[in-house]
Amino acid sequence: VQLQASGGGLVQAGGSLSLSCAASGRTFSSYGMGWFRQAPGKEREFVAAISWPGGSSSYADSVKGRFTISRDNAKNTVYLQMNSLKPEDSAVYYCAAVRSAWGSRDSNRYDYWGQGTQVTVSS
Repeated sequence: VQLQASGGGLVQAGGSLSLSCAASGRTFSSYGMGWFRQAPGKEREFVAAISWPGGSSSYADSVKGRFTISRDNAKNTVYLQMNSLKPEDSAVYYCAAVRSAWGSRDSNRYDYWGQGTQVTVSS
């Protein structure tokens, strides 16, 4: 599975961005998907995950209520809608796929990673 993340950019605090992650290669089916982020000098952290085919999702406490993960299986794409953005949300955002129907909060469980897209939130 190849993953291509897009949609990052520069936005003011309180604004919104929508990230996309398009999967190609092996079938997208039966893969749990996740979004992670990494800010400079910090470890990669979990943001959100969604199961296959999409009935279950989970979020980091820091983004709960502001971010929404979803997937369009017909388009082999997973999305991360980010609202009410804060400067502390600034990071490189990565999408990832795990060979399990259940998404995971543990980055070590993921088998495939996208290249990352930069999100910068100005105050």
